[in-house]
Amino acid sequence: MAQSVSRRLLTRVAFLALPLVLAATLAQAANITLLNVSYDPTRELYKAYNSAFAKHWAEKTGDKVRVRVSHGGSGKQARTVIDGLDADVVTLALAADIDAIAKATQKLPADWQSKFPHNSAPYTSTIVFLVRKGNPKNIKDWDDLVKDGVAVITPNPKTSGGARWNYLAAWGYARDKYGSDEKARAFVQSLFRHVPVLDTGARGSTTTFAQRGIGDVLLAWENEAFLAINELGPEAFEIIVPSVSILAEPPVAVVPGNTDAKGTTAVATAYLDYLYSVEGQKIAAENYYRPVKTEGIDPALMKRFPEVKLFTIDDKFGGWAKAQEEHFSNGGIFDQIFKPGN
Repeated sequence: MAQSVSRRLLTRVAFLALPLVLAATLAQAANITLLNVSYDPTRELYKAYNSAFAKHWAEKTGDKVRVRVSHGGSGKQARTVIDGLDADVVTLALAADIDAIAKATQKLPADWQSKFPHNSAPYTSTIVFLVRKGNPKNIKDWDDLVKDGVAVITPNPKTSGGARWNYLAAWGYARDKYGSDEKARAFVQSLFRHVPVLDTGARGSTTTFAQRGIGDVLLAWENEAFLAINELGPEAFEIIVPSVSILAEPPVAVVPGNTDAKGTTAVATAYLDYLYSVEGQKIAAENYYRPVKTEGIDPALMKRFPEVKLFTIDDKFGGWAKAQEEHFSNGGIFDQIFKPGN
């Protein structure tokens, strides 16, 4: 009898304590906001990824994470972070833009690219051509871009990371085909004489080509070309894969100079880590970025990506630091060969 009373008493105490435990748990759950400063063509990718990460993090910790994303030309986005935008993470188009933030602000370590696998590039892409249906100018490879009567749409390499990949892809092709940097320079200069308008970012150039109807060919991120066809219809455009292109490796990084002060370093790190998970890689592939880890990814998703011969920035240009200084710094080769209005 005494034991029965004790059990009832313990059960009642536990029942009465339960709301207190739940209240304590709820009190410990946090609402966290991250700011991801990214570039134009990742809008769809991070819209899907942010929802997946928020669900993952809530299941793992009970905390709610809201991720705000700022998009624009990669170089322009880097400038906003340098000027004080308190990004928790940056997911930009190329390493040179994150290098610029690290150098100007000291908010990232110089070795930021070693903090995540694959040189902190969780997905890759390349540069392809988007042409109007039927390919009326018969554009098949880089040489066709400099033929008489062909208008090429690409954004401005001074503000757009995608444009810098476009420029270097053309340069690498021409140097291999014509045998020297001097001839590659002449080829790229000729190409830019065929560009009627330079937008500040990749998404702006897509709008110029696809919606404003300007130009015969758009030099585009592979994912951006696929998205344009999905949105505007395969009856309007088609993708041309050149004989050779560049391996574009958009990197990601935590900005500890901001996250340490905000107390978000652990969540920001987990946010970028999750990009390498099966779920993160699947979302990248669904949004036409090439995953760096294909285990667990539906082979049908991988069949979207055509085979193309790719060269790397390290192989052809000695890395981004060297390429950035030689080609895109003030007074660099791009400034020398491109004169607006010429």
